[in-house]
Amino acid sequence: MLKLGKNSKIIIFILFIVYSIIIITPFLNIVINSFKTLGEIFLAPFSLPSQLRWENYKETWNKANLGMAYLNSFLVSIFSVLGILIISSMFAFILSRYTFPLRKVLYLYVIAGLAFPARLAIIPIFIMLRDLKLLNSRIGLILLYMGTGVPFSVFLLKNFLDDIPKELEESAQIDGASPWMIFTNIALPLIRPALVVVAIVNFVSIWNDFFFPLILISDRSKETIPLAVSVFYGEFSNQWHLLSTALWLAVVPVMVIYAFMSREFISGMTQGAFK
Repeated sequence: MLKLGKNSKIIIFILFIVYSIIIITPFLNIVINSFKTLGEIFLAPFSLPSQLRWENYKETWNKANLGMAYLNSFLVSIFSVLGILIISSMFAFILSRYTFPLRKVLYLYVIAGLAFPARLAIIPIFIMLRDLKLLNSRIGLILLYMGTGVPFSVFLLKNFLDDIPKELEESAQIDGASPWMIFTNIALPLIRPALVVVAIVNFVSIWNDFFFPLILISDRSKETIPLAVSVFYGEFSNQWHLLSTALWLAVVPVMVIYAFMSREFISGMTQGAFK
């Protein structure tokens, strides 16, 4: 284990404080500006508001139709993540535990998805969803996000599954456990930290995505949060006070989810770092 001297610890501590200030300052500025008028933001962007204007939140909620946007984002994000977890965990288990022809070729084919961003294929994706009549639909977005999230998830989960001793499965097989029982009762509980990492990484990515909803969604009743927030961007002017409010409301769910799952997330990340 690496041992650090007192001076090194002090330097690292100072660097972490500076880094935290750099990260937190813009975020706090957005929260403060959400309570200001547009004039106050231009005149004193880094000062405290003269009074807390809660009406900004009501106006933002109504103008951006955030209630429906929240519902759409939650539906798309949750069902996409569930689909990714189910498909990638089963796929990774098969690749890790079974030997069959072209197994390595299949694994490389899946991992190739990490090298080619899905945005490069937006035209074929658009045509395919149009032909399947899934344009301007939540189902189309869910299927798209599931397809783009599987490569990274399979890659991560397979590495964790490879480290599970096969003796555990052999003992379970002697006791009469089926492959499905081994997968659900042994493999999944042991890779729980990795599943949390996969869930959080994909949830944040899907929740924050602006590109695919912009291209594939045309009905405002099906807009996700990033698309709804864009209503405050204008060609000639921006409503910065309402935009700050909308951005703050958009990140709250992600912060809450991470706060409840941070321990498992850190555990999964650190275990992966020392493999």
